[in-house]
Amino acid sequence: MRYIRYAFLGSLGIVLLVVALANRGPVTLQLLPGELAELAGLAPSITLPLFIVIFGGIVAGVLIGFVWEWLREHKHRAEAASQRRAREQLEREVSQLRGPEKKAGDDVLALLEGGEAAR
Repeated sequence: MRYIRYAFLGSLGIVLLVVALANRGPVTLQLLPGELAELAGLAPSITLPLFIVIFGGIVAGVLIGFVWEWLREHKHRAEAASQRRAREQLEREVSQLRGPEKKAGDDVLALLEGGEAAR
Protein backbone atom coordinates (compact mmCIF):
# COMPACT_ATOMS: atom_id res chain seq x y z
CA MET A 1 0.00 0.00 0.00
CA ARG A 2 2.88 2.31 0.77
CA TYR A 3 4.32 1.82 -2.72
CA ILE A 4 0.99 2.64 -4.33
CA ARG A 5 0.88 5.89 -2.36
CA TYR A 6 4.44 6.77 -3.41
CA ALA A 7 3.64 5.93 -7.05
CA PHE A 8 0.54 8.12 -6.92
CA LEU A 9 2.38 11.03 -5.31
CA GLY A 10 5.25 10.69 -7.80
CA SER A 11 2.92 10.67 -10.80
CA LEU A 12 0.98 13.63 -9.36
CA GLY A 13 4.24 15.52 -8.94
CA ILE A 14 5.23 14.78 -12.54
CA VAL A 15 1.83 15.94 -13.83
CA LEU A 16 2.06 19.17 -11.81
CA LEU A 17 5.58 19.78 -13.07
CA VAL A 18 4.49 19.27 -16.69
CA VAL A 19 1.55 21.66 -16.21
CA ALA A 20 3.87 24.24 -14.67
CA LEU A 21 6.38 23.95 -17.53
CA ALA A 22 3.63 24.21 -20.15
CA ASN A 23 2.15 27.34 -18.53
CA ARG A 24 5.16 29.53 -17.79
CA GLY A 25 3.85 32.55 -19.68
CA PRO A 26 3.27 35.72 -17.68
CA VAL A 27 -0.28 36.93 -17.04
CA THR A 28 -1.39 40.15 -15.41
CA LEU A 29 -3.95 39.93 -12.63
CA GLN A 30 -5.95 43.06 -11.92
CA LEU A 31 -7.97 43.63 -8.77
CA LEU A 32 -10.64 45.71 -10.52
CA PRO A 33 -11.96 45.84 -14.09
CA GLY A 34 -10.52 48.65 -16.22
CA GLU A 35 -13.50 51.04 -16.11
CA LEU A 36 -14.03 50.57 -12.37
CA ALA A 37 -10.30 51.04 -11.72
CA GLU A 38 -10.36 54.36 -13.58
CA LEU A 39 -13.43 55.45 -11.63
CA ALA A 40 -11.91 54.47 -8.27
CA GLY A 41 -8.51 55.92 -9.13
CA LEU A 42 -6.64 52.67 -8.32
CA ALA A 43 -5.43 50.02 -10.62
CA PRO A 44 -3.64 47.41 -8.50
CA SER A 45 -2.24 44.62 -10.64
CA ILE A 46 0.44 41.96 -10.51
CA THR A 47 2.19 39.92 -13.20
CA LEU A 48 2.74 36.23 -12.43
CA PRO A 49 3.40 33.04 -14.39
CA LEU A 50 0.16 31.30 -15.35
CA PHE A 51 0.95 28.09 -13.43
CA ILE A 52 1.14 30.06 -10.17
CA VAL A 53 -2.29 31.50 -10.88
CA ILE A 54 -3.66 28.01 -11.64
CA PHE A 55 -2.16 26.38 -8.54
CA GLY A 56 -3.14 29.37 -6.38
CA GLY A 57 -6.72 29.03 -7.58
CA ILE A 58 -6.72 25.33 -6.69
CA VAL A 59 -5.31 26.02 -3.21
CA ALA A 60 -7.79 28.87 -2.63
CA GLY A 61 -10.68 26.63 -3.71
CA VAL A 62 -9.63 23.84 -1.35
CA LEU A 63 -9.28 26.28 1.56
CA ILE A 64 -12.68 27.85 0.83
CA GLY A 65 -14.18 24.36 0.69
CA PHE A 66 -12.66 23.40 4.05
CA VAL A 67 -13.96 26.57 5.71
CA TRP A 68 -17.40 26.13 4.11
CA GLU A 69 -17.68 22.54 5.39
CA TRP A 70 -16.43 23.55 8.84
CA LEU A 71 -19.14 26.23 9.05
CA ARG A 72 -21.79 23.89 7.62
CA GLU A 73 -21.06 21.15 10.15
CA HIS A 74 -21.22 23.50 13.15
CA LYS A 75 -24.70 22.28 14.09
CA HIS A 76 -23.49 18.67 14.15
CA ARG A 77 -20.53 19.53 16.37
CA ALA A 78 -22.77 21.52 18.71
CA GLU A 79 -25.23 18.62 18.97
CA ALA A 80 -22.40 16.16 19.69
CA ALA A 81 -21.03 18.45 22.41
CA SER A 82 -24.49 18.73 23.95
CA GLN A 83 -24.93 14.95 23.97
CA ARG A 84 -21.46 14.51 25.45
CA ARG A 85 -22.28 16.91 28.30
CA ALA A 86 -25.57 15.11 28.95
CA ARG A 87 -23.81 11.73 28.97
CA GLU A 88 -21.17 12.98 31.41
CA GLN A 89 -23.88 14.37 33.69
CA LEU A 90 -25.73 11.04 33.62
CA GLU A 91 -22.50 9.17 34.36
CA ARG A 92 -21.92 11.43 37.39
CA GLU A 93 -25.47 10.80 38.61
CA VAL A 94 -25.06 7.03 38.22
CA SER A 95 -21.78 7.08 40.14
CA GLN A 96 -23.45 9.10 42.93
CA LEU A 97 -26.38 6.67 43.08
CA ARG A 98 -24.06 3.69 43.37
CA GLY A 99 -22.59 5.32 46.43
CA PRO A 100 -19.34 4.66 48.28
CA GLU A 101 -20.00 0.91 48.61
CA LYS A 102 -18.98 0.37 45.00
CA LYS A 103 -17.16 -2.94 45.03
CA ALA A 104 -14.03 -3.69 43.12
CA GLY A 105 -14.50 -6.69 40.90
CA ASP A 106 -16.68 -7.82 38.09
CA ASP A 107 -19.18 -5.15 36.98
CA VAL A 108 -21.79 -7.75 36.02
CA LEU A 109 -21.66 -9.33 39.49
CA ALA A 110 -21.87 -5.91 41.09
CA LEU A 111 -24.98 -5.12 39.05
CA LEU A 112 -26.55 -8.45 39.95
CA GLU A 113 -25.77 -7.99 43.64
CA GLY A 114 -27.16 -4.47 43.54
CA GLY A 115 -30.35 -5.72 41.86
CA GLU A 116 -30.88 -8.47 44.48
CA ALA A 117 -30.44 -5.97 47.31
CA ALA A 118 -33.17 -3.77 45.84
CA ARG A 119 -35.72 -6.68 45.85
